[in-house]
Amino acid sequence: MTTGFARIARAIERIDAANAEDPNRASFGGREYPAELLYAMRMTEWLRRLVPDASEPLRLAVRCQHLRRWAIPRSQYPATRAGYLEWRSTLARFHADEAAAILRDVGYDEAAVARVQSLVRKERFKADPEAQALEDAACLVFLENDYVDFARRHEDEKVLHILARTWKKMSDRGRAAALELAPGLPERERVLVERAVGGSQQTEQGGTPPG
Repeated sequence: MTTGFARIARAIERIDAANAEDPNRASFGGREYPAELLYAMRMTEWLRRLVPDASEPLRLAVRCQHLRRWAIPRSQYPATRAGYLEWRSTLARFHADEAAAILRDVGYDEAAVARVQSLVRKERFKADPEAQALEDAACLVFLENDYVDFARRHEDEKVLHILARTWKKMSDRGRAAALELAPGLPERERVLVERAVGGSQQTEQGGTPPG
């Protein structure tokens, strides 16, 4: 049975191999990657920046947070808010179960497997610092890599709504990192971030978002 560094290396190798089967592609730095493999790499990089001394379960959970996501497409669920929430709930269980199978196979005990599953499902993320760190990483991956394209496909009101929800989910540490990204955004997208952040801060202080 592998232990220590060899075990986590083997687990990540297996997680990456599973995500490398993604038929969807994404480009970065002039190279093309399976989309979910690139997402996992980006999650790991943000975790490294936010929590350099992250625990082994957290490092594993971040790597497999979208494990084989393409297997359950959004199109299988109604195009409604309820359908979206059902899809996300199903995915969280699916990712956790897929991760558990890999981790057991490479020699993790049930306590470690259960911890990774809990983190992947982001249970009690506002009360669990590690689950919050995972949520921060996910929000930052979105803001750094997907936000601009998303914003260009939607009206301001929709974008502001999503940004406000994203901001609400983040910790102070995650928000600080997000604000460091803002100056590098195109003008419209930067202004929308500033508006969303300002509205969220007023709401948290008991005010109302700007109209």
